[in-house]
Amino acid sequence: MRVDEIPGLPGLRQIEPTVHTDERGFFLEGYQRDRYREAGVDVEFVQDNHSGSQEGTLRGLHFQHPHSQGKLVWATAGDVFDVVVDVRVGSPGFGRWYGTTLAADTHRQLYIPPGFAHGFMVVSEWAEFTYKCTDFYHPECDNTLLWNDPEVGVEWPACEPVLSDKDRNGRTLQQLLEEGALPEYAG
Repeated sequence: MRVDEIPGLPGLRQIEPTVHTDERGFFLEGYQRDRYREAGVDVEFVQDNHSGSQEGTLRGLHFQHPHSQGKLVWATAGDVFDVVVDVRVGSPGFGRWYGTTLAADTHRQLYIPPGFAHGFMVVSEWAEFTYKCTDFYHPECDNTLLWNDPEVGVEWPACEPVLSDKDRNGRTLQQLLEEGALPEYAG
């Protein structure tokens, strides 16, 4: 397993699991607690989510506050452009975004610590996406950072995504800051 920390975004890690292949296909450990702890992902996961979406669908940028969720995410079918934004007030990476393609055939994962807004856009005909979460879903704590907030400046792969009303009506980072809806950076 290879783990890379993403510079400037404390706690964010890209993970390349060890994949064993032969003429039958492949095998990998999607998560193994002790190995992930050694790699700096020392958390308890309490909920798994799985979504399927058509090409062009954009889900996000979502976060909870309070009850922030850390997430281990990967594509199990197809390809997505995965994006995180550090929304932790006081973080050295506050307002910065990171994007990477997560594809089922590469098995790459991203560990997103609590305090990041998260979203993805489907860039294949169909994609399925899995999340392991460190806290339960609390609808009363659910927040949406506007997917195209010009202050954040995420460079999405397409201009006209398929959006839910919730995602279309997200709030800007500045609005969320003024509302006190953002978590504090714990260091």
